[in-house]
Parts: sequence; structure tokens; C-alpha cells
Amino acid sequence: MLRAHKVQQMELRFALGMGKPDATTLVFSDIEGRMLNPHAVSRAWRRVCDAKQLPRVSFHALRHTHVSMLIRRGVDILTISRRLGHSKASVTLDVYGHLIEGADAAAAKAIEGVLK
Repeated sequence: MLRAHKVQQMELRFALGMGKPDATTLVFSDIEGRMLNPHAVSRAWRRVCDAKQLPRVSFHALRHTHVSMLIRRGVDILTISRRLGHSKASVTLDVYGHLIEGADAAAAKAIEGVLK
């Protein structure tokens, strides 16, 4: 899907006579390669939700859902933190640490296995 999106971006740029974008151009950007306006993204998301008759949840809520699912699947906090672009894993832990359940029980089981 990302490749198809990139091809579509390139075709549009060439059709407008803009040429190839810089190597640092964001995957999801405006036609000039600049970061999308967050309010415009939110408005577009609301229109999609309305058109598809989906519940109105904020676009930002998708970020939280993404993290919640990764934590539930056991992905480590450092990896999640990097995906989110947090400067430190402690930021991720401060925001999402409450979602980590059973970590103490898993640690006890792990050390029990080592000591046997």
C-alpha cells in the first residue's frame, strides 16, 4: 500500500511538472513535500468516519490504539517508544505504563525457571 501511495504521489508531482521529490520528503505530505497540517488530517478523518458511518474517534486515538495493541502483544517499550518518536522510553512508560499488566508475574515466573 505504501508503494502504491508513493507511485501515486510521484505521478501527481510529474503531472504537475514538479519533478521527483527530495529523498527526505515525508511519506504523507502535502504536494510540496511539507508536513500535513494536523487539523486538516483530523477534518479529513472525521469526513471518512462520517462517510463510512464509523464511530467518531479522534485521529490521535488511533495512535493510542496502536500502542495499546503493541503492548498487549508483548512488544518491548523501547521499540514502541522509537515507533512513536518519543525522545526517551520513560516518556512512553509515563503515558502507557498502566497498560502493562502481569509484568511482575511474568518476571517471577522467569526467575523461578532460572533458579530451578
